[in-house]
Amino acid sequence: MSAPDRILVAGIGNVFLGDDAFGVEVVRELTRSELPEGVNAVDFGIRGYDLAYAIMDGYAATILVDTTARGNPPGTLYLIEPDQGELAKLEREVPDGHSLGPVQVLGLVRSLGGEIADLYLVGCEPAVLETEDGQIGLSEPVQAAVSQAVDMIRTLVKDLRGRTRK
Repeated sequence: MSAPDRILVAGIGNVFLGDDAFGVEVVRELTRSELPEGVNAVDFGIRGYDLAYAIMDGYAATILVDTTARGNPPGTLYLIEPDQGELAKLEREVPDGHSLGPVQVLGLVRSLGGEIADLYLVGCEPAVLETEDGQIGLSEPVQAAVSQAVDMIRTLVKDLRGRTRK
């Protein structure tokens, strides 16, 4: 499989923080059926360093799957193509291993000399992220968005594959 055909789908989140597990759950659902050749769907959870090294493995595109609070009703899905120049402005100079969010992971990739090809974010508006005692499991509106997010990712992969073969 040549690099232009390889796509990474990265589930991000903490299963102990309610809806923050959205990316993890989407990847779990996505991998229940066969993926196209060259598409790797991986649950990275909170392992930011692993994600950074995976991104540097020569993928044509990376699709991050995570919660994205933008002020809309819980369960709202977003397909975002982040402006990497703007993201670079948000990166901290020295990555902190205890707080590697997606922006810091991308900064780590750059600090290690890696390049980030096409980048997408499939995000979901959360209802519950942190409670005093923690919470395992997605809220009802976010759980309902999981299958829609899987469909969104499959469509995006198909579109990306069509674009690289033209």
